Amino acid sequence: MGKEALRDQLAALPDAPGVYLFRDVDDRVMYVGKAKSLRARVFSYFEAPVRGPDGQAGSPPGPRPGLHPRTAEMVSRTVRAEALVVNSEQEALILEGNLITTHRPPFNVSLRDDKSYPYIGISMEETYPRVYLTRERHRRDRVYFGPFTSASKVRETLSFIGKVFPSRPCEGTDPGRPSGIPCLDYHIRRCLAPCVDYISAADYRNLIDQIVAFLSGRYRGLEEELEQQMRAAAAAQRFEDAALVRNRLAAVRHLMETQVVRSGSVGSLDVLGVAVDADGGSANVQVLQVRDGVLGDRQSFFVDAPGACDEATILEQFAMEYYALGMGIPPLIVVPRGMPVDGLEVLLAGRRQAGVEVRAAERGEKRTMQEMAGRNARLALDQDRARVARTRERRAAALGDLQRALGLDAPPMRIECFDISNLGATYAVASMTVMNHGAPARAHYRSFTMHDNGGPDDVARMEEAIGRRLARLAAGDGDASLGATPSLVVIDGGKGQLGAGQRAMRAAGVDVPMVGLAKRQEEVFVPGRAEPLRLPMDSPGLRLLQQVRDEAHRFALRHHRSRRGRGMTASAMDSLPGIGPARRRAILREFGSPERFLAATRQEMEAVPGLPPKVARALYEHLNRTGVPDRLGAPAGAGTGWT
Repeated sequence: MGKEALRDQLAALPDAPGVYLFRDVDDRVMYVGKAKSLRARVFSYFEAPVRGPDGQAGSPPGPRPGLHPRTAEMVSRTVRAEALVVNSEQEALILEGNLITTHRPPFNVSLRDDKSYPYIGISMEETYPRVYLTRERHRRDRVYFGPFTSASKVRETLSFIGKVFPSRPCEGTDPGRPSGIPCLDYHIRRCLAPCVDYISAADYRNLIDQIVAFLSGRYRGLEEELEQQMRAAAAAQRFEDAALVRNRLAAVRHLMETQVVRSGSVGSLDVLGVAVDADGGSANVQVLQVRDGVLGDRQSFFVDAPGACDEATILEQFAMEYYALGMGIPPLIVVPRGMPVDGLEVLLAGRRQAGVEVRAAERGEKRTMQEMAGRNARLALDQDRARVARTRERRAAALGDLQRALGLDAPPMRIECFDISNLGATYAVASMTVMNHGAPARAHYRSFTMHDNGGPDDVARMEEAIGRRLARLAAGDGDASLGATPSLVVIDGGKGQLGAGQRAMRAAGVDVPMVGLAKRQEEVFVPGRAEPLRLPMDSPGLRLLQQVRDEAHRFALRHHRSRRGRGMTASAMDSLPGIGPARRRAILREFGSPERFLAATRQEMEAVPGLPPKVARALYEHLNRTGVPDRLGAPAGAGTGWT
């Protein structure tokens, strides 16, 4: 479907409220927007006339002059426009939010790197819920608070909660450990030991409810509840329990005293401030969180807004995403003046399941806080722009320095580095890390499991790794990483490793610049040069080489540890036919040890509960044919791995 069909679609747009979707040539949704008048709003993107009043076709529609470059790019890529008519602008906002969540359009406002934002999760579906840090929020049976802009801030909050409201820190559905005795956290008063019934399920659930109230900002109600609990425990002469609740009450009151806003009458609200970068499709949003008169936190979010340049649209779409969970929505949200609020009020009230007022502050402390949020947003945006510019200049200087030091024809825009990690003769792996334009390109990192596992010969393994990588390049591999030609290959090692890389390159029939970087003196070995280069220790180029080398070492070590961990915990039963985790546990319960299992008769195996007789007979024949544990698939020196 081309631009001619798009012209017909635009001409048929109604003058009614609704939602519009722009799709590209692959039918992917690029942008979702709402409008009080679909016809007027969508026409504002395209040059006029699309079609004359007499029905004669004009030229194919293109971007209207004066649009932001990113918006113009979106319009130029649009080949199909859809419109969904609704009854009101409020309904349009709700539908827009649902469609954005479904399609995740690239030109809509989104939290920058939103997948990495941390949350506090509470596993409410468990008998004894856990409070933990997480970066996912998709489980419906759990309660999430966030997003937060700093993982350290989340850990600090969790540490405070652990001291004041000692919920269990152990992982897993059930609390405790196999020994059946309380762990150290109980003895340092960071857990109430539900694993040994030192606290009932009902009392523990009440503790979790207090944590939810604390994280929700209901400080006043929590203060009253704790005071009542303390007095009740003291009246019943349960003085240790009363002292514990007293400590919680003191901590909550201290938090309130140290963070009270100038006027305690402001109640619970969020104050939003926004600043938009005029040169690009990015913005910063500040969120000041006030709960029961307590300024609890300030969050700063950078958002990508390629298709929306006005502050009202950015803030509206940010609010839809930020308040998606519905847990931390206060009854009042203060926004800048001039922002449409009716539809947002309806949407947030539905998520909160209670009334939400969204309005601008005209005077007083709320207006002062909103102006402060706006100034902080502008300051954060300016600082981010300056940081990006400094980083870009530093990377350009490092690439230019490497070009001059190594005599390259151009700055090495794509640098690949290789490293080997092994444990003697076992679990050998190689890593390939990539720097694009001086920045880590982690999506292009690759690891190789070595075929040569005959000894600690890093030179032979380096030749194998580079040979396998360059063979993929010579074959025209379509992989985004292995099919790209490197501007420079860096080898972690000295002359021996560099020579191995050169042999692998000649065997593959390609020619790329290659150097070795030795750790001891940070010497750079160059082919055809007898003496190594010694770049100044403060050289930007050397620092870049060290960075990519350290990344390769870290990535290789991670793969090696993973492979070694799997091998050393491999069970002797992992390779047995028809035996999965459940049947493995049934066999272990029945026989108690690997030796007793291996010595069992066929009749004894057939009598194992949960093990079908046919599988038991096949297992017996397999064991008597192949022998004992060292032939059952466990790596040499790894043990049987029974737990």
